[in-house]
Amino acid sequence: LAVLVESLSTRAEPSPALLAKMDAIKLAIVMKVIGRTGSRGQVTQVRVKFLDDQNRQIMRNVKGPVREGDILTLMESEREARRLR
Repeated sequence: LAVLVESLSTRAEPSPALLAKMDAIKLAIVMKVIGRTGSRGQVTQVRVKFLDDQNRQIMRNVKGPVREGDILTLMESEREARRLR
């Protein structure tokens, strides 16, 4: 048990690169599911609103199950998806 406590207390600090990536992560809530896209319909296009900036909404493509009210973790928040055709 003492070895475990010692190993936990001597953990290295996170690298500056990791801290910068964590600062860039944005949380967004799914406001509306617009439709399916992709060659086989494997991607869902959604409109999201950022939790830190309530006035900002963008469209994103999401792979996997998603519904209104879900919170997405966006690693990159500047790029917006093109509209469905």
